[in-house]
Formats: sequence, C-alpha cells, structure tokens
Amino acid sequence: MIDVLVVDDDFRVAEINAKYVGKVPGFRVTARAHSAAQALTAVERGGVDLVLLDHYLPDQTGLDLVHRMREQGHGTDVIMITAAGDVTTVQKAMRLGALHYLVKPFTFVALRSRLDSYAALRRTVDRVADRGLTGQEQVDRIFGALRTAPAPSAPGLPSGQSEPTTDLICGVLHRADQPLSAHEVATRTGLSRSTAQRYLRHLEQAGRLRLSLKYGDTGRPEHRYAWLAP
Repeated sequence: MIDVLVVDDDFRVAEINAKYVGKVPGFRVTARAHSAAQALTAVERGGVDLVLLDHYLPDQTGLDLVHRMREQGHGTDVIMITAAGDVTTVQKAMRLGALHYLVKPFTFVALRSRLDSYAALRRTVDRVADRGLTGQEQVDRIFGALRTAPAPSAPGLPSGQSEPTTDLICGVLHRADQPLSAHEVATRTGLSRSTAQRYLRHLEQAGRLRLSLKYGDTGRPEHRYAWLAP
C-alpha cells in the first residue's frame, strides 16, 4: 500500500480528497493536515510515501513546506493539488521536485490518473533497481512512467465530451462570483455557445451545477448556472 498524507487548510476539501484517494486501489490515507506545521510533523513521524499538498496554507505556502522538507532531508514524494495555476508557482513546484500538479477544481478521474502514474513510477523504479541501472532505456522507462495519457472521453461523460473541456468549464464556474449564462461561459472558455450549452446541460443533470432562470422584460428566460461544491 502507498501511504498518503492529505494537506489542505479546508477541512471539507481535505475530507473529499481523502475519500477520492481511498477509492484508488493500492492507496490509503494515513494522515490529514491543515497547516504546514502539521504536515511537517506528520512527515517527520515517518510512514508517509506521498503528500497531496495544497499551496495556500495558513502558516506557510505549500512550496515553502516542500523547500523545508528537502532542506531537512525528507525525500517524500509530493503531488501539488491547488488552485494556484500561475506559471511561476508551477515552475517552482517542478524545481522543488513535485511529481505532478493538479489545479482545482478537478475530478476524481483526473486525480486517479495522477495516482495511477505515480504507482507505475514506483513499480518501474523497483524493477530497474532490482536489475541495476544499465542505460538510457531504463532511464526513459522511469521518466515515462509519470506521463498521464489524456482520455478523449472520460467514464460517465456523453460521447463527444472530453474531461479537459469539462474541467475547463468547471473551473470557470468555480471561480465565478455569480451564476453564468451559456454565452458567458463560452466567452470565458473560448468555446462555442452550443458546445458550452451541451456541457452545462450534462453537468447540471449530473448534479454538479445549479440551474436558475433569469426573466427579462420579453422573450424566454435566460438559463444561468452556478457551481455546486461536492
């Protein structure tokens, strides 16, 4: 089993992430932390193979925590799970050795693909270590194990709909401070209105969005969609 530490300042989000991890075979959550100090204490106790780490913590950023871990000699693997999607933060995470970077909001399918690739990496490293590192082919296998193959249509999505587009729309609605129309979603994502409408309809039927009607002076009411936290 791969033992996981889930770190997020939001208790509810940490619980959701922990439940996601528990649904992936071969993984189990052994601890949760809601601050950098709690996370470092958990790592120092030992028994943590992988940290699922939020960047925005109350006492220190997630990347500052990773830097402290490395300074103290903790080689625990890290996957960033955060709303911080700016290039600077992503680059710093790479330089500090984060193995994956998942931007909130995300789906279970997206997290599982990262965890599956991490498990594949561990298996590959073990096999190569047993045989002894002999050349470029073995190195390529190690680095290639972390790649995640994008699925054209994730399980549970209608034919023709993709997980990346779903995540894009969910991200726009998650960040919005008010319900959005299909036209507004299309404008913010760069999709056509008909495509946005198709995805919005499916997400609303799946219980991930709340639909409301805005009535004008004339004509048909405008459909507006708001993000529903899981």
